Amino acid sequence: MCYDISYTVNVKELADYFPDLEFHSQLELDFDAGIHIMGHSYAEHPIIYRTAEGKLLCRAMEWGCIPFYVKDEKTFVRQRATMLNARSERILEDTKSYWFKIRNRRCLIPVNGMYEHRAIRGWKKKVPYFIRLKDQPMLFLPGLYSVVDLPDLETGEIIKRYTFTLITRPANDVMANIHNDGDNRSRMPLFLPKYLSDKWLSEELSAEEYKEILDFEMPSDQMIYHPVFTIRSAKPRPDDKLKNEYWEWEKLPALGEMNP
Repeated sequence: MCYDISYTVNVKELADYFPDLEFHSQLELDFDAGIHIMGHSYAEHPIIYRTAEGKLLCRAMEWGCIPFYVKDEKTFVRQRATMLNARSERILEDTKSYWFKIRNRRCLIPVNGMYEHRAIRGWKKKVPYFIRLKDQPMLFLPGLYSVVDLPDLETGEIIKRYTFTLITRPANDVMANIHNDGDNRSRMPLFLPKYLSDKWLSEELSAEEYKEILDFEMPSDQMIYHPVFTIRSAKPRPDDKLKNEYWEWEKLPALGEMNP
């Protein structure tokens, strides 16, 4: 599944893509840390969604949905790790799932790219790759968001928590060869061209249009990817370059070769 993304653009630049976009007054984010955002940290990220009044708004939300019916956050801690991603196949087809319940709470997750790990037979460590789209320097991944009233763990005051999940789908050929191991292998984010990202936030979206978006598969030839240095470590890169820059792995086989 997708647990690692990258976002290195000033949040106000989102208005270049969405001229009518408004920004929540309390939107404060650390973009120095945006080069690598890990889902399991449940950190805040700028999320674009349409309010009940029809306005397009950008506000900070935590990655990892907390359902609206949760009353005790502490008892939900372990389960929250399963709420970072939503399988596209479950949103409309699994009527008992939480994703079906919030299917109309659609949002967009702005990123520059994402990371995924590749397993190679005989290697102890997986090789991380940075993946982006050829013709879209900024991507807007579809997601779903949730709003829940929970007590602040320090003050006890009831506050509204905005949280989101990122939608995934079966992988295309490129992503199947990178995300080639683990229980959730052969999955990828639901990459969309800009016109479908715009449609995702339409005030009215028919069932047919909804399914059209969920079924979209980004062609492999539209993707750019390269290996990077280990990302899930406090150890800095030996060359002092950014986490998303190319790293030479000695004797790295081509994609599709030496897979598990």
